[in-house]
Amino acid sequence: MRIAVLGAGAWGTALAAAAARRHEVLLWARDPAQASAIQAERRNRRYLAELALPEALRVSADHAQALAWVGQAENPGLLVIASTMGGLAQRLRALPAQASVVWLCKGMDTDGGEFGHELAARLLPHGRVGVLCGPSFALEVAQGLPTALVAASLDPALAALAVQAFHSDNLRIYTSADPVGVEVGGAVKNVMAIATGIADGLGLGLNARAALITRGLAEISRLGLALGARAETFMGLSGLGDLVLTTTGNLSRNRQVGLQLAAGHDLPSILLRLGHVAEGVHTAPLLASRAQRLGVEMPITAAVVAVLDGRMTPQQAVPQLMGRQARPER
Repeated sequence: MRIAVLGAGAWGTALAAAAARRHEVLLWARDPAQASAIQAERRNRRYLAELALPEALRVSADHAQALAWVGQAENPGLLVIASTMGGLAQRLRALPAQASVVWLCKGMDTDGGEFGHELAARLLPHGRVGVLCGPSFALEVAQGLPTALVAASLDPALAALAVQAFHSDNLRIYTSADPVGVEVGGAVKNVMAIATGIADGLGLGLNARAALITRGLAEISRLGLALGARAETFMGLSGLGDLVLTTTGNLSRNRQVGLQLAAGHDLPSILLRLGHVAEGVHTAPLLASRAQRLGVEMPITAAVVAVLDGRMTPQQAVPQLMGRQARPER
């Protein structure tokens, strides 16, 4: 089958390379100079220098060519949006009305505070849409290490198309009919990773880490259920799985933000040194706002927002969370 991956960051490059071993794949890069360099050198030196790209993988900066690449396929082709959440709305607007598309981004649109499935319902109402999510670091996928993801869509045929595109010996793709739950899990876990990074950076210990992960899962579940998700989704790859990986793995950019905040560094300098987007920074206030409108309690998220916007130091956030009133665990 033909696949066009829109976005040549680390994750888009890793998945494009994995799929290109079995399918016809075109990787679209926004920057023409970057596209030319990747095509010539067979490496994405900016985002994933460790990976030698398959010779069969095509690279282009021509957006129309990328869309036509899939549109001209004899069998159903797949468009994969590998941008940040900030670019998802722009990409969806540019797609054909009947496109088959999955996105990889985790978070909320910074303009309207919408999840991907909400953007798609508004901007591409007749498209076949879904999200590919789960516990995955791009570098490990690029190295061919075992990884499991979930393709979530209300359209079973679209989920099956994602399986056909990416399922392989080292990359296992499960399917789900709960894109709401999958997206909530993928968004909130980034905020929990910042919180856990702060706790670990302050030396609060493994007990505190376990407590944050567990209560973080409770926050994910409360918000997801309020938005109509299925409870069992949060016990799966995009819930518990992604939460554990992102809160404990040092390849997590959001965890690194928390660790650096605990070390006393200011947020702008942290993000500058990071060089990559940490979605949790932008997502945290949007999640807090949505939770408030829904009447959903998310104290860890609220504490992270207070630290990020400078109303509270990491050291002040801890007693606020620990001093909450005792209550039954639900």
